[in-house]
Amino acid sequence: MAGFPIEFANRIKTLPPYLFAAIDEMKQKAIARGVDIINLGIGDPDLPTPTPIIERLKQAAADPKNHQYPSYEGLLPFRQAVANWYQRRFGVTLDARSEVLGLIGSKEGIGHVPLAFVDPGDIVLVPSPGYPVFPVGAIFAGGIPHLMPLLKQNGFLPDLNAIPKEVAKRAKLMFLNSPNNPTSVVAGKDFFDRVVAFALEHQIIVCHDAAYSEIYYDGRRPPSFLEVGGAKEVGIEFHSLSKTFNMTGWRIGFAVGNKQILAGLGKVKSNLDSGIFQAVQEAGITAIQSDDQLTDGLRKLYQERRDVLVPGLKRLGLAVDMPPAAFYVWIAAPKGYTSTAFTAHLLEKAGIVTTPGNGFGAAGEGYIRMTLTTPKERLTEVVERIKKAGF
Repeated sequence: MAGFPIEFANRIKTLPPYLFAAIDEMKQKAIARGVDIINLGIGDPDLPTPTPIIERLKQAAADPKNHQYPSYEGLLPFRQAVANWYQRRFGVTLDARSEVLGLIGSKEGIGHVPLAFVDPGDIVLVPSPGYPVFPVGAIFAGGIPHLMPLLKQNGFLPDLNAIPKEVAKRAKLMFLNSPNNPTSVVAGKDFFDRVVAFALEHQIIVCHDAAYSEIYYDGRRPPSFLEVGGAKEVGIEFHSLSKTFNMTGWRIGFAVGNKQILAGLGKVKSNLDSGIFQAVQEAGITAIQSDDQLTDGLRKLYQERRDVLVPGLKRLGLAVDMPPAAFYVWIAAPKGYTSTAFTAHLLEKAGIVTTPGNGFGAAGEGYIRMTLTTPKERLTEVVERIKKAGF
């Protein structure tokens, strides 16, 4: 019996393939050909979750009280642990009951927040290059993404003065990300001050993705958006335990800041999900309360890797800056190569998987991204393979 035609909704039809799914397909084809792949494409930590966090999960998972539906907003002890950490780390005071919201990973919250505030035809300001979920979340809500180019001449920060007045007037929401993916640039408090003034002038909600704030180098701690005056009036900040504690598969994060914005996001979530498994939240409390005990060693390891890869790439003649934070390296493609062409060249000739910069938005053209989530011995090999392959 012939079935009826299945047709995707327009919001799905217009989406590009999810960037990292496309990279994984390319990688699998190379592996099938017998290529020894060094994967520098996806930012997934290669180290296990620290033992104290795993042990807490084991204990909590054995407790029958954790087998029922969790609270939608997150366990109060988890939210209180987040509030306490923000006070210690950033000097920011939060009400755990109304200014902290648990998330099934920060990606979930980023994707859902436009549904609470963006109507069809509204504009959402998104950085380009940037995390692909920023524009996709806007599109799912019927919004129109307006790209804010991150250019080298502007220190890879959005130029707020370049946003047309008619665009700013129609904008409902702005996404920001520092430390940045993919450029690794860290925004200073002076930039955040300008963002708050811009948001107040144009009545725009600010959603700052700070998922990489604890992956930093040379002892230079990135600030929180909420540290600057007025930030809590206009916005919220997303955080995740994924990168900080090697917990990408656990799916636990949180949003903090303006209580009305969080209430809107919470209303969307309560209709679409049933919260975070309570045992995972209890393990998250152990992670957050550890402060730097579990993260100092991780930062040191990533810095050692950075200090192997970046100088090696520079010796080959590639244009690349030393990243101050995150575990990404943003590299200008050599003359004569597009982002995609250089990515394909490195895979075909050197067995190295990287990410084309244009996959993060049009302003990423001319760059590729490498990750530091690979042992430094393999990063040394990356440099040698590129040297042999040439470009």
